[in-house]
Amino acid sequence: MLDVKNITEKVKAESELTANLIKEIEKVIVGQKYMIERLLIGLLSNGHILLEGVPGLAKTMSVTTLSKTIQTKFQRIQFTPDLLPADLIGTLIYNPKSGDFSVKKGPIFANIILADEINRAPAKVQSALLEAMQERQITIGENTFKLEEPFLVLATQNPIEQEGTYPLPEAQVDRFMLKIKITYPDKIEERQILDRMAFSDGSKISVQPILKPADIMRLRSVVDEIYMDDKIKDYIIDIVMATRDPKKYGLDLNEFIQYGGSPRATIFLTMAAKAHAFLQGRGYVTPHDIKSIGPDVLRHRVIVTYEAEAEDMTSEDIIKKIFDNVEVP
Repeated sequence: MLDVKNITEKVKAESELTANLIKEIEKVIVGQKYMIERLLIGLLSNGHILLEGVPGLAKTMSVTTLSKTIQTKFQRIQFTPDLLPADLIGTLIYNPKSGDFSVKKGPIFANIILADEINRAPAKVQSALLEAMQERQITIGENTFKLEEPFLVLATQNPIEQEGTYPLPEAQVDRFMLKIKITYPDKIEERQILDRMAFSDGSKISVQPILKPADIMRLRSVVDEIYMDDKIKDYIIDIVMATRDPKKYGLDLNEFIQYGGSPRATIFLTMAAKAHAFLQGRGYVTPHDIKSIGPDVLRHRVIVTYEAEAEDMTSEDIIKKIFDNVEVP
């Protein structure tokens, strides 16, 4: 237990930085504690995040505010139906004098990418993001360029039912560590938003940079050290296995699940649970961390069947049943 004690002390020493970061973001963003926490989990565990919600819920503003609190290069890319892959990653430009091609890098060459309304762009642009997200490199012509760390894609999307949206392919959705659903603020929060934001020149609030890239890399190494007991590891595997073969876990859900979570779900759930424990100031992972972050890791990985859709059963309902039924260590 000595190691756990040391790690907890490290976590407590470093958690002041993240507490200050949250304070800065909350100067601009009212409520949305869940979303801010999840953005930090992505940052601390090196995982891309997909934020879904109707327009006007401060998705873009949250990501922009987060980027201002970090001293890194930030790039916002507005996805539209006429966007081309070259607009994202860059292209080769011909020089008629020398007869050579030179590389013009695109906006993806930054540390934090805000892919705004990602599902408004066609599939070939979405797939251009894939290599960057998974391999953390970009190929333009015959040249391959490594992307600078930290590299984080924070994408916003409108609910699929909205006009002019292209659903993201499963392979790409699976690249996102977390999918966060953003809901409307409550009455008190709405009033705070009114008082803070209803000015003709927009928000006058400025935020200070808190983290440098070196701080992020250091915090990530602390998160990696967080202790996870074998029982917790088995619990994670049971949860993911239950999405693939619910019958084994006494759940009558097989006809509702088309695909369960991939091994990537297991890896991401482990990493995100450690980052969640870090934000709670603990040097070890508890089942509570798994239950808190599990739905965000799994909701876009459990693909439901037509039968489930016919019965109005969502992946969220299935995940809730799994968490309610799989034995907690």
